[in-house]
Amino acid sequence: MNDQKFTYEPSIHVPFRNKEVLEKVRRIKRENIEEHKNPDFRIKVVPDADMGIIMLFDMFHRIKTASDANEPIVLIMPNPWPHYRMLAHMLNKFKVDCRQLYTFNMDEYADQDGNIAPESWKYGFGYAFKKYFYYNLDKALRPPEKQIQTFTNKNIDDYGQIISDLGEADMVYSGPGWTGHLAFIEPDAPEFRAHSMAEWMEFDARIVTLSPFTLAQNSLHGSFGMSGDLAMVPPKAATIGPAQVVKAKNRMQLCGISVHGTTTSWQRLVTRLVLHGEPTPLVPESVHQLLRTDSFISETIAMNIEPDFEKGY
Repeated sequence: MNDQKFTYEPSIHVPFRNKEVLEKVRRIKRENIEEHKNPDFRIKVVPDADMGIIMLFDMFHRIKTASDANEPIVLIMPNPWPHYRMLAHMLNKFKVDCRQLYTFNMDEYADQDGNIAPESWKYGFGYAFKKYFYYNLDKALRPPEKQIQTFTNKNIDDYGQIISDLGEADMVYSGPGWTGHLAFIEPDAPEFRAHSMAEWMEFDARIVTLSPFTLAQNSLHGSFGMSGDLAMVPPKAATIGPAQVVKAKNRMQLCGISVHGTTTSWQRLVTRLVLHGEPTPLVPESVHQLLRTDSFISETIAMNIEPDFEKGY
């Protein structure tokens, strides 16, 4: 068989298409993935089972420490997941007064016209956050419900300012989507088009057009039936902007999503782009490389990228 080279350009649908950078990050091995030239961008590989616990205990620690000091605390929260019940349980168990807790959901779905899903929509993030966290807190410990901010048609234009008026977020938690998005800050969304990284980092909360790759990613979520139902995922979303991440006092990045506990993951390559590619709006989570951030990577995501034809699909 003749050894003929076959080269091609990445699809025009792929937001980040720098072949040299892509090839460089594909070659990053597990033993080197924690290395970074910015000492304030601290990367640590941890066991898969620790990923959710690390974030959960960080949330608990921050809320309790602020409560003990009788100080307010402002958290930008990632997409709700059932572990929030455990956070509420721990706060209840230790009788942590949460009346000075302020939370802001980082994103929420919207329809084709930019109308934000109401909290009553059972597939929405606002609904899930209240269900899994807020309503599981003992009533005597809960903050006023108005301090649990979710995106609405009324607050979208002021969302970033509300956070700023509270002194900015004490912590923002995030992790990359398939496109490298942060919250729903999409690399290919016209609403976040910028002439420079500096300009992009000043963008505030807004309605955004979701990437087709995000539709595919989220169609695998349990809330949408895990069935690849692209039509089930709303076409737009409300999201915080890069400015809310840049201005936060602390940041935690987590990269640990695989497909139902297997080693198959769409996050392995994009995590390497986020950690070691060039900081660019084309990979929104890469902004963390320029900031003081704690980044935790699961062993599954840190695995070397290698072909395995025995696996098939």
